[in-house]
Amino acid sequence: MKFILGTKGKMLTVYTEEGQAFAATIVNASPSVVTQIKTPEKEGYSAVQIGGIEGKDKNVNKAQVGHAKGKMLKHFRELRVRDSKAAEGVEVGATIDVSAFAVGDKVTVSAVSKGKGFAGVVKRYNFKGGPRTHGQKHSERAPGSLGGSGGRAGGRVARGYRMAGRMGSDRVTVRNLPILQVIPETNELVIAGAIPGRVGTLVEIRG
Repeated sequence: MKFILGTKGKMLTVYTEEGQAFAATIVNASPSVVTQIKTPEKEGYSAVQIGGIEGKDKNVNKAQVGHAKGKMLKHFRELRVRDSKAAEGVEVGATIDVSAFAVGDKVTVSAVSKGKGFAGVVKRYNFKGGPRTHGQKHSERAPGSLGGSGGRAGGRVARGYRMAGRMGSDRVTVRNLPILQVIPETNELVIAGAIPGRVGTLVEIRG
């Protein structure tokens, strides 16, 4: 099973033997542990739960330690499987490390993006903004008419309109990123492309 937790590291440029350059991200993926197998009979769906990233005593509560059978694991994530047969051969307590992946594998990466605070529509949704001349004064980066005063929305602002607001801190999934290097000695994966989040963000990698 190709599913592991890690933390985002720095970006770098990786050159292949053919001389092709890739912008890549280092992921520090210490071994993850299978902590639970969920079945339709008991939980109502099929999934494999893993735990990863060891923490200090003050950062891991007793419930987490008990669930992980005495291991100090901070994070738990699930991988949904189609049915219980897909989880056959996976046992609770099994360890998953970077050796499960190989150079050239295409992976799906999920993480929480950087928080950018309150942002206007030009930054948040790439609005063009108003004209720079011809009487322009205070509305250069304003959203303009919301279109909610007509009969279509009943004189109100309908849900879903693109407006200024909190930007970032969203779960983002990037698919089909190739693995460029696997370094078992340091538990690192070098993945082509950019990964959401800041350095140190929890990253889920699925094969």
